Amino acid sequence: MSATEKHDFQAEVSQVLDIVIHSLYTDREIFVRELISNASDALEKMRHIQLTEADVLSPELALEIQLSADEEAHTLTITDRGLGMTREELHENLGTIAHSGSKAFLRNLEEAAKSESTLIGQFGVGFYSAFMVANEVTVSTRSWKPGSESLVWTSDGKTGYEITPSDEELPRGTRITLKLREECVEFAKTDRIRRIIESYSSFIPFPVLLGEERVNKVEAIWRKRKSEITEEEYTEFYKFTAKAFDAPRYHMHFNADSPIELNALLFVPTENTELWGMGQMEPGVSLYCKNVLIDDKPMGLLPDWLRFLRGVIDSADIPLNISRESMQDSALVRKLNRVVTKRFLKFLDGEAQSGPDQYKEFYAKFSRFLKEGIVTDFDHRVGLAKLLRFESSMGDAGGMIGFDDYLLRAKEGQETIYYLLGPDRATVEAAPHLEAMKARGIEVLFLTDSVDEYLLQALHEFEGKKLVSAASPGIDLPDDETSEKAGETLSEEAMTSLCDFFQSEFSDRLEKVTPGKRLISSPAAACPPEHGMTAHMRQMMQAMNPSEALPPLKAELELNPRHALVHALATAREQNPDLARLAAEQLLDQALLAAGLLEDRVGLVNRGYRLIEAALSQGETSKK
Repeated sequence: MSATEKHDFQAEVSQVLDIVIHSLYTDREIFVRELISNASDALEKMRHIQLTEADVLSPELALEIQLSADEEAHTLTITDRGLGMTREELHENLGTIAHSGSKAFLRNLEEAAKSESTLIGQFGVGFYSAFMVANEVTVSTRSWKPGSESLVWTSDGKTGYEITPSDEELPRGTRITLKLREECVEFAKTDRIRRIIESYSSFIPFPVLLGEERVNKVEAIWRKRKSEITEEEYTEFYKFTAKAFDAPRYHMHFNADSPIELNALLFVPTENTELWGMGQMEPGVSLYCKNVLIDDKPMGLLPDWLRFLRGVIDSADIPLNISRESMQDSALVRKLNRVVTKRFLKFLDGEAQSGPDQYKEFYAKFSRFLKEGIVTDFDHRVGLAKLLRFESSMGDAGGMIGFDDYLLRAKEGQETIYYLLGPDRATVEAAPHLEAMKARGIEVLFLTDSVDEYLLQALHEFEGKKLVSAASPGIDLPDDETSEKAGETLSEEAMTSLCDFFQSEFSDRLEKVTPGKRLISSPAAACPPEHGMTAHMRQMMQAMNPSEALPPLKAELELNPRHALVHALATAREQNPDLARLAAEQLLDQALLAAGLLEDRVGLVNRGYRLIEAALSQGETSKK
């Protein structure tokens, strides 16, 4: 049959087209992606047919997609040398919209446009996105089957369509010509079309030519075997996808069939730009479906703390709304999130074990993201905790260990992981609380990052071992030889009397005063109350509310009963009470200063002058 056929659209079909044109797609440029994707599908099927069929029309034609834009004529043409269509296939594929013009189909499509609750695979209406920008679409086509006729399908997208024999002998394939609306003539500009292709269709598996130039020059290497890809190719791909100039620090390439089919190629950049004060990084992992970009910044694809990653995740299993513009099944999105995140944490752990020096460099730049994950992402807290690294009391400056390392060399029966918070290693090492741990050979982790205190609010244990501050009051440690040799112990009665003296004289500043068994060379140590705010928390609260006074700080104080200064202070209480009180307050302030808890340092300085004066005056008196 070769006669001209005219067909009116059914009422439901006209409504479908109206929904597609005005409601379904949020961005008109999407039509380029849809038509290129359809052309790619036709070429892929043609490639398989050529492997199984001996007789194919024009077998020498290259499997490629060609686009041409004509600014003067206001047209855009997309041509492929794929399957082509017979007259029956034109009716089936383009005339009845997904094989149905029924009211049930229309209801489903309306719901899809409103709630994005229907899957693209159920409809296949991507071709009709052309009518968002065109007031007439012409499809010139010829099937791959030998002896097939050359046909032209034409429609305005409103009234109906017409199929006529072509005036020319067409080659195999399909040519779609869009006569653009006046307000859409931007799509007749070559540069505009090139940018759209580069955004959405860079990884189509067939050449996409705009005029004589191939636009998609970068291969979708995430679908290749790792053994087939060189390091140089990984680097070039990273530079292309991340729009970067440096080489990646790490790359992770994997595929999975279960619980969801996916191919992923992820990169860790060399630098963390958030450290440069450039604001929070934007997520950099794009979502693809069979090499076609779905979203370059998909919400929920990965947890926010992985926003530093760059690369591609491609899955044919991800359900999309009918326009392919967004993911819709939150359960499957969460599953994809968990699969990729878990794999990346396992990858990082492997890199930390096999290349500790390189991991140390990574950690110096990106540890904040891992700690953010511990605070915000309960599901992956355990995996993230394994990746943390800290300096310790048993390591040299700059040396870093993880919790696993700590537990491997912990003392037999030790049920606690000890740590100390501080602004830097030198400050932590000067803390009197560290003395007892060192004397007993107990390792202490040094947490010197300003965010570590927030980290500890979320991370309370590791492998069943509690994380406890070595500065915590009431830590019960056994006596050791160092303590015994540190000096004569003040009598229990004198020590109790001295503790009571401190408690009564400084009741507004002290929660509790006790003899400190764990102190070695320091006369005293201050600790924040067990359930009170730490020094850093108080600083943060003051910074957030500078006009509001903080509640008074009441610390716990431990006095070393073996220290000469404590002995002298006990004696001075009887012989020179005024000097004893002055010295006691100075001792308290210095203990608070060492613990980072002193908020009024002016009093410490002025009192120091008075003590020097008193000491010098006493020296002059003794000479006389």
